[in-house]
Amino acid sequence: MAQVEEDQVEQSRAPLIEHLVELRSRLMVLVIALLVAFVGCFFAAEIIYGWLLLPYQSAAAAARNIPIEELELTANFFAPMEFFFVKLQLAFIGAIMVIFPLIAWQIYGFVAPGLYNNEKGAFAPFLVLSPMLFAGGVSFVYYMVLPMVMRFSLGQEQVSELAGVSIELLLNVSHYMNLVTLLMLVFGLSFQMPILMMLLAKAGIVRSTTMLAGWRYAVVGIALFAAFATPPDPISQLLLGTAMLLLYFISIGGMKMMEPKPDDTDSSDE
Repeated sequence: MAQVEEDQVEQSRAPLIEHLVELRSRLMVLVIALLVAFVGCFFAAEIIYGWLLLPYQSAAAAARNIPIEELELTANFFAPMEFFFVKLQLAFIGAIMVIFPLIAWQIYGFVAPGLYNNEKGAFAPFLVLSPMLFAGGVSFVYYMVLPMVMRFSLGQEQVSELAGVSIELLLNVSHYMNLVTLLMLVFGLSFQMPILMMLLAKAGIVRSTTMLAGWRYAVVGIALFAAFATPPDPISQLLLGTAMLLLYFISIGGMKMMEPKPDDTDSSDE
């Protein structure tokens, strides 16, 4: 069995120049796809921005106790080209999200010739799971994190009784968009943790028992990551840390299913 699998890998090996040519072609596909998606997202940037403003609008309407239809919202920008660069940023981030499944497929297509047949079958489901988890992270930000962060921020509005000064949040175009895109990217990438842990388990690099025994260190590491990866507000840090900790324990269950069985190890050594 081991000899047959080694022969499969030997037959799939190609000279270095062929690997470089294939890598270049796959990168060209991704660049072309990114440019097409970028152009499409740029022309739809104002629509996307309006969609991303909805969590703020809902929180602002709730803070003022008025229907969202009656809310008069003004988004400010303070530099001549600020909104244009925001649209470029939106188009680029949106393009990456659109072609994310293609990125995963191109990576798989590049490494697949060096995998055994059983490894190809084990790796393929992650092509579907990875975009789903990324979309789950983005959706978690949009429907859970952003509304809570905006309600917390708007809760700081007040009128000083001593000086009669009104403290009001003025929405800045670029600042708000930087916050949204940062949260979406951080959560989307963080939600890839189950895939990484299960692949490590499949390769026999890390075992589920080791990860379970070190859960206390994982809590500390996740807390530090959430503190540095998110904006300095307690809500997004707490939500990211809680979500990652939950995914960590879910991943341990997935690792148990992906770990090589003793029978598989014995048969591969024959």
